[in-house]
Amino acid sequence: MTKNKQLYWQYAGSLFLLLFAAIAYFVKVNEAILSSIDNPIIHLVRGNLTEGKTLFFSYITKFGNTVTIVLLTGIAFLLLFKFKEKIAAYWLLINIVLIQGAGNVLLKLFFNRDRPSVEHLVEASGKSFPSGHSSGSMLFFGTMIFLMPKLIDNKKIRLAIQVLLGFLILMIGTSRIYVGVHYPTDVIGGFLIGLSWLCLSYPYFKKYDFKQQFEGK
Repeated sequence: MTKNKQLYWQYAGSLFLLLFAAIAYFVKVNEAILSSIDNPIIHLVRGNLTEGKTLFFSYITKFGNTVTIVLLTGIAFLLLFKFKEKIAAYWLLINIVLIQGAGNVLLKLFFNRDRPSVEHLVEASGKSFPSGHSSGSMLFFGTMIFLMPKLIDNKKIRLAIQVLLGFLILMIGTSRIYVGVHYPTDVIGGFLIGLSWLCLSYPYFKKYDFKQQFEGK
């Protein structure tokens, strides 16, 4: 990866981190300000609860559950390792175990934001900010999006899968708002922290992956 491309990813990651910090500041200092963001989105997503949408979003939200993400991570890790993509396997493991697992728990404890006081359509425990489903789906499926060029040669098929994975991430986040267990800013915060880490760590992944593939290190 060239220096310019590395700087691009670092700038992007820093921007996402800055946006996360802005939301996090108001969560900690003056949560009421965020209602101007949260309320219109909640009204848009939850304004018309129907049996069909409830069934759909209750199903989609399961793709971001801890058990699902852990299971998918384990399968992906073993497959990547089997096909000698060790650096990719370790990057995925760090993203999920360290950043999502430990990081999200610590952030929730620090911000201590209560969940929305509306009817919850699914069970949810713990605090609200940032959304663990959102950060977890961004880190797992986002990692898969980044890894697609290594895994699939056909550009059209690769792009189609990347778009589908991106759409799944968006739907998982939306589902958390619909089922009533997260504010939109929880979801946005989860997306931002996950995306920030992916962008900031991607150049280092590429560096060590290059060494593994072409220098035998």
